[in-house]
Amino acid sequence: MFKQYLGWKFILVAVAAAIIAATIWFATNLSEKIQQEETKKVANWVEANKELLQASSDANLNLAVEIVTNNTTIPLILTDEKGNILDHRNLDSNAVVQQPNYLKEQLIIFRKQHQPFAMQMDTAQKMYSYIYYGDSLILKQVRYYPYIQLMVVALFIGVVWFALSSTSKATQNQVWVGMAKETAHQLGTPLSSIEAWLEILKDKEENRAFVVELTKDVDRLKLITDRFSKIGSVPQLEERDVVQQITNMLDYIRKRASQKIQFTMESSAPDIPLMISPPLFDWVIENLLKNALDAMEGKGSIHVRIDNHPAHVVIDVSDTGKGIPKGYHEKVFRPGFSTKKRGWGLGLSLAKRIIDEYHKGRLFVKSSEVNKGTTFRILLRK
Repeated sequence: MFKQYLGWKFILVAVAAAIIAATIWFATNLSEKIQQEETKKVANWVEANKELLQASSDANLNLAVEIVTNNTTIPLILTDEKGNILDHRNLDSNAVVQQPNYLKEQLIIFRKQHQPFAMQMDTAQKMYSYIYYGDSLILKQVRYYPYIQLMVVALFIGVVWFALSSTSKATQNQVWVGMAKETAHQLGTPLSSIEAWLEILKDKEENRAFVVELTKDVDRLKLITDRFSKIGSVPQLEERDVVQQITNMLDYIRKRASQKIQFTMESSAPDIPLMISPPLFDWVIENLLKNALDAMEGKGSIHVRIDNHPAHVVIDVSDTGKGIPKGYHEKVFRPGFSTKKRGWGLGLSLAKRIIDEYHKGRLFVKSSEVNKGTTFRILLRK
C-alpha cells in the first residue's frame, strides 16, 4: 500500500504543494515588508505635518512639504479626540460623495488594521488629532494576488484533469467496445462451422442424444456472441416480464452451481412488464449471480428480491459470501479492477454500463459487510 503513494502522482502533488507553500510564504513576507515601509511613510508624513504646523515663518519647509504632497497611495483619515472625521486623503472621491457612511466604514476598517498616530494640533490647549491609515492598493494586490493566482491555476488544472479523465474514459470505452465486437466476430466463424457439423450429425439416429446437448451449448454461444455484438451500439428495447427473465436465469445458474448453494426469489408482483434488452439484461443478472457464486466459494445462499413501484422497479441480488470492503464499493465497477486471482475485471463494468447507459437505470452496491455478504441493487425506470 505504501508503494502506491511513492508513485509519480504523489511526487507531482508534493511538488505542487511545495510550490504553493513557497508562493504564499514569499507573498506573505513581501507584504509584511511593504506594510512596514508604509508605516514608516505614514510616520514621516505625520512628522512633516507637525513641522509645518509648528514651524516659524523663516524656516525651510521644502522637505516637509515634499513629504506631505508625495503621499498619493496610502489612504488616511484625520479625526479629533472624539473620533469626528476632520479630513481624509487618497480615498475614493466618488464613494465619499455618493455614500454618506463611506468614511465612517473606512475608519472602522483602518482602526482594525493599524494603530493610529497622534498629532498635537494646539500646544497651548493640548489638543490632539489622530491619523488613521489603511493598506495601499499595492499592498492589497501583493497580499491577495497569489491566492487569486492559485485559484486560477487550480481551476485550470481541474479543467485539464477533467478533460484528460474524460478522454481516458472514452478511450477505455472504445477499447472495451472494440474488444467485445472483435470477440463476437471471432466467435462467429467457429460457430457457423459447429452448426454445420451438427446438421451432419443429426442424420444419424445414434447421435441424437448428444446432438441435443450440443445444440443447447451452441445456442448458448450464439447468445453470448449476440451480447458482445450489442456492446457499443444502442440496443433495441423490448417489453418483457422481468420476473420471468430473472427466473429463467436463476434456473440456468442453479443447474451449474454447487448443490450446497441455495437459491431463493421473491417478487411483489407475479409479472412485471418492463422495456429491456433481453440478451443484455440476462447478461447483467448472470454476471451478478456468478459473482455471488464466486464470493461464496461453493457454499451459501443467493436471494433475489423484485419490488414493483409505481415509477420504477427495484431488483436486489444478495449473497452470503465474503463481502466487499467499503472502500471498494465504487472501484468494483471500474474496468480492469478485480479482487479475483483470475479474470479481467470487465463483468461488473459492462453490467453497470448496460444498466446505466442502455436502460437509463442504476446499478450499485446497496450494502456489503466483510464475511457476511453483499447486495447489489438495480433500479429501472418504467
